[in-house]
Amino acid sequence: MKNQNYSNHARFVAGYHFFALLGSLVLVIGSIVNLVKTSHEGLYSASLITFGALILLFTTFYARIFALKAQDRVIRAEENFRYFLLTKKTLPQELTIRQIIGLRFASDEEFPTLTERAVKEKLTEKEIKKSIQTWRGDFYRV
Repeated sequence: MKNQNYSNHARFVAGYHFFALLGSLVLVIGSIVNLVKTSHEGLYSASLITFGALILLFTTFYARIFALKAQDRVIRAEENFRYFLLTKKTLPQELTIRQIIGLRFASDEEFPTLTERAVKEKLTEKEIKKSIQTWRGDFYRV
């Protein structure tokens, strides 16, 4: 696997981002156009197709959101445990989940220091990631 860094750590899954999400959106738009242009006799079936397309779009969207939320919980637990192993303390309560997600890429050597800095300076996830000197890749993301 190639090394991760700030510029290449984002994950693009063509099957989801292009096919499923974009395809669902096109289906919704097409079904709405069909609903608007349909005659009175075809209104029932056109509205069912639109309803089904909307359900598919929401299902596609929420499948991703639910997986990311579960992953965020795992990241919080993993990073709390890693911080405890390194410092014998739990992560500061002031950290937001977005900050913790940014900190997961920091090496063990800079993790405690960057954590304290993130709390004191209220760094954003993006600022934390840009501050990392030795990147620790995460190759198992959703």
